[in-house]
Amino acid sequence: MENTFLTETGLEFAQAFLLSLGVGLLMGLERERHPSSRAGLRTFALTALLGTICGLLGERAGSEWVLAAGLLVIGGMMLSAYQSRPDVNDPGTTSVVALLLAYSFGAMIWYQEQTLAVMLAILTTILLYFKTELHLMTEKLTRKDLISILQFGVLSLVILPILPNQGFGPYLALNPYQVWWMVVLISGMSLAGYAALRIFGQQHSGALIGLMGGLASSTAITLVYSRHVKATPDLLRLSMVVILTANLVVLVRLGLLAAMLQPELLPRLLPALGGGLLLGMVVIGWAWRHLGAHSDQPETALNLHNPAEIRTALTFGFIYAVVLLLSAWFSDIAGSQGLYAISLISGFTDVDAITLSSLRLFGMGKLPLTDAVNSIVIAFLANLVFKLGIVLSVAGPALGRRIGAGFLALALGTLGGWAYTQI
Repeated sequence: MENTFLTETGLEFAQAFLLSLGVGLLMGLERERHPSSRAGLRTFALTALLGTICGLLGERAGSEWVLAAGLLVIGGMMLSAYQSRPDVNDPGTTSVVALLLAYSFGAMIWYQEQTLAVMLAILTTILLYFKTELHLMTEKLTRKDLISILQFGVLSLVILPILPNQGFGPYLALNPYQVWWMVVLISGMSLAGYAALRIFGQQHSGALIGLMGGLASSTAITLVYSRHVKATPDLLRLSMVVILTANLVVLVRLGLLAAMLQPELLPRLLPALGGGLLLGMVVIGWAWRHLGAHSDQPETALNLHNPAEIRTALTFGFIYAVVLLLSAWFSDIAGSQGLYAISLISGFTDVDAITLSSLRLFGMGKLPLTDAVNSIVIAFLANLVFKLGIVLSVAGPALGRRIGAGFLALALGTLGGWAYTQI
């Protein structure tokens, strides 16, 4: 019996011990960089091994208290080490928690949770390593930004789970859970761009502002930088780069939405999006080469609305629900022509709503693939026309001509890719 036990632990479970050793060495390597830390490379590696051994012993003994005892011993030893040599600059809480995690990861590996343990160990090491960057990031966040994060948590983790997941109303087109899931999706994507602008600021290249602002709100970016040109004509080329880049990101957003919600639509949609993206990048590349110095970039705040604000989310949810219902209705009574009319009207103000409704109807089997792709393309083109109107009315013809040329490239590329799918 003893020989069998040795054979099992020495051969069959060797992978578990080696993996635990690797996890401990990974975390210990990061902690070794801090001279004040009481636990380094060897301590973390041995602790992870101890977690695996305690898991083995607890399983053989039929008692879970072996694991708990090991955890208490490790925690007690670390607390004693910091009490015997207190350090004002490093109270040791991070190292204690990290060591307890290393022990827990070792135990998880023994209980066949290798993949999850390794993933969590890597994420833990990343959090430990980027301590300075995380502190700087939190210092740049205002109270309003923290409220934005909490509001997004309410949208996604409080409201979404309690909504019924079934169709209501005409054509069973209104599913409260699905409607709110789209709200969470768009709010999350927009919040990422909003947070990036808040964290990194606006003292960066025009292309970077366009990328982040395009995720937050391409319409807001178009309006704000049109106003910059009206106030300071010297910013014309910079504003051109920012506005074109922000609207180029719209194509990326549409592709991401399709990939997450209806990936089977991608083979027909990607050529249109890719064509517009390719030709748009050529124009932006040309504009970027002729931009010159960026030192005149304005410091005026963009004043983007928080996309996770409850009122903003409710507004988008209402618009999406109305567009979804109208799309199903017009598609039923007037066929594709009715849907295209809704796409044209909706696209003037919000390309996301009609895109999501088209994807939703396609997923329900109430909209043919071709009509879904066509409605998204029409909405995007209508959105470009609407934003060109903003530029012309706010900034005037000087910027309008340049933005018009760029938008024309986006439109031609999109139509070219769309026409390719019709062959």
